[in-house]
Amino acid sequence: MKASLKKIWITLWRPATKISLGVLALGGFVAGVIFWGGFNTALEMTNTEKFCISCHSMRDTVYPELKGTIHWENSAGVRATCPDCHVPHNWSDKIARKMQASKEVFGAIVGSIDTPEKFEAKRLELAQHEWKRFAANKSLECKSCHSYNSMKWDEMSPRAQAQMKQAAVKDQSCIDCHKGIAHHLPSDMASSGGIVSELTAASQSTDYSKDDTYYSIQFLPLYEDEAKTKDGGSLEPASAVKVVDIKGDMLQIELNGWRKEKGFGRVINQDFGMNIPTAALSKNAAQNSDIVKGFEQKEDDVTGLKWQQVTATLWVEKKNFVSDINTVWTAAKSAYNTNCSVCHTQPAENHFDANTWPGMFNGMLAFVNFDTDSEAIVLKYLQNHSSDFSKAEH
Repeated sequence: MKASLKKIWITLWRPATKISLGVLALGGFVAGVIFWGGFNTALEMTNTEKFCISCHSMRDTVYPELKGTIHWENSAGVRATCPDCHVPHNWSDKIARKMQASKEVFGAIVGSIDTPEKFEAKRLELAQHEWKRFAANKSLECKSCHSYNSMKWDEMSPRAQAQMKQAAVKDQSCIDCHKGIAHHLPSDMASSGGIVSELTAASQSTDYSKDDTYYSIQFLPLYEDEAKTKDGGSLEPASAVKVVDIKGDMLQIELNGWRKEKGFGRVINQDFGMNIPTAALSKNAAQNSDIVKGFEQKEDDVTGLKWQQVTATLWVEKKNFVSDINTVWTAAKSAYNTNCSVCHTQPAENHFDANTWPGMFNGMLAFVNFDTDSEAIVLKYLQNHSSDFSKAEH
């Protein structure tokens, strides 16, 4: 037996003198098939959801997020797993992606995201890598299931139909507009929430004087009295107020605007006929004639509603105001451009009127990560730069 094995070994390593070229070619082909089969089997084993979530940093973070989305459970019974979205389906790009993933394996080994806290700290960076990849290949993995050519346009809402047809013409990347559709958006996503932080820093240098006008940078509680014992409602971000008195840490302010006569007239709007809220008063404050003074009355030709010009005098804490509204608009414009410019065709600020913008803006909120104050600031920026105020062509 030993002699036979030695003979085979010598034969394998001795230059062929009696073995035909055909035998050598056949042997090479068989060896290649075996190697290819083994390699491809190993590749596919690493290309399964089971393999992906074997790493607890995935199993305990993004995997539960996926299970709460339409991609996990839907009426069609079609489920998108991790590799369906994150691994290219064509072979050459798949190999390139697997080579790139070696860095991620190294990160898992050294524990760069092995706790929820570490993962959240790097979520934005990780998301940006994927967004960049999706942008480069025009969301090729998404389009393995979702095809522009197969869409039933007439079953979409008019707005969705218009946007999707524009995207189809450009063969646009799905992720441009559908960030956060399978996983949570990063909490520190660019400009989301950073608006208020930036404005708060600016407000700390504000000097207050009687009879001057200031602008709020977030939702602020209003009071009927200086001692803050009676709720007066809430002041909206980016609202103009005139200071009529200063007592310690409190400002007595005057709000000017219009309210609808229907109901209790709690919402004071910036201009006649425009739903641009300045403040939402408490029911008691709205009906208190010592607080709210009414003047001119007009009927809106479009809605038939009667509006009344009013002035309300209330108290607010002496903080979170800036003296120049352009400070607010600059921050809002940056946030709008950063978060919304890649989503289909970004509407110009003056593309809609002030009353149309709220509905359009609400449709965008599903694709951005604004906090409540930032939402209100950006919306008011759009309304104040809408076609009602801008004479420029859009």
